[in-house]
Amino acid sequence: MRALPFLLIAILVAAATFGAARLVDNSYVFFAGYVVLQYIVLATAWNILGGYTGYVNFGTAAFLALGAYSTVVIHKTTPVPIPVLIVIGGLVSGAVGLGMGYLTLRLRGSFFSIATLALSVVVQTLIINWDFVGGSRGAYILRPRATQYFAMDYVEYLFLVMLALSVIAVFTARCIERSRLGYGFAAIRDDEAAAEAAGVPTLKLKLLATTLSGAFMGMAGAPLPYYVTYLDPASGFSLAYAVNAIAMPLIGGTASWLGPVIGAVLLGTLQQVATVTISSALNLLIVGVMLVAFVVIAPNGLIGLIRGKGRGMRR
Repeated sequence: MRALPFLLIAILVAAATFGAARLVDNSYVFFAGYVVLQYIVLATAWNILGGYTGYVNFGTAAFLALGAYSTVVIHKTTPVPIPVLIVIGGLVSGAVGLGMGYLTLRLRGSFFSIATLALSVVVQTLIINWDFVGGSRGAYILRPRATQYFAMDYVEYLFLVMLALSVIAVFTARCIERSRLGYGFAAIRDDEAAAEAAGVPTLKLKLLATTLSGAFMGMAGAPLPYYVTYLDPASGFSLAYAVNAIAMPLIGGTASWLGPVIGAVLLGTLQQVATVTISSALNLLIVGVMLVAFVVIAPNGLIGLIRGKGRGMRR
């Protein structure tokens, strides 16, 4: 399928999703749906670097928090519309991703992963000691009851914005996968030394991957202060973001743009159901159990499992 038909289908699916959510006539659907859509963006962003290129990033929470606290800074100075905040959050996190890549991408394997974890600790320490954004006390954000431009509740508007952002992220990942850029990422993932010997500009491609991945994570975090209305370092740098952003692509499958979407919808929905019916404390337990199960049953994720069964049936 070409890019334009895919984009049109994605927009139609998004429109149908928003229409179905409004038909339910329950505000919690938008609260829970926002979280699932946010995880679709985060999982897709992580997969650009971790799945396509093979560099495992433990710093998801740092990039998301950079986007969120960029919104806090702008809200305290000159409030602007959410789409503008998303662009600014993406620029800030993308620039940090580029800098992180330039400093750390000469490291490989676990050394790179530890460096990204260190980045998260450094950024969190800076935020805790920055009084302008609330420091360790956190910051309150008062959101409007309704939007100025659309006849809907503000939470519905945030859901719609995140829905549009998820379409953009998935479309970008799909375009990367089917392009020469995606083939370059795959060459780095399979054998970086061989890719360098073949003339692939590995450093340039890795810098591009860290920038794109960080930018989308920052975009996903930019609306967060308006969603939670109170942002502190504990919630902005929550372990759940880092764990889910890795687990969802692994469960769905890292080799395709569809894997992170499936993993985010499946795992995110289970977590929201568990939060309502049992307790939110079970969220990370659910992630751990599903990761262990998929490592044993389907190490290549659901996409790999389905493709493997398809090849077996053809044989």
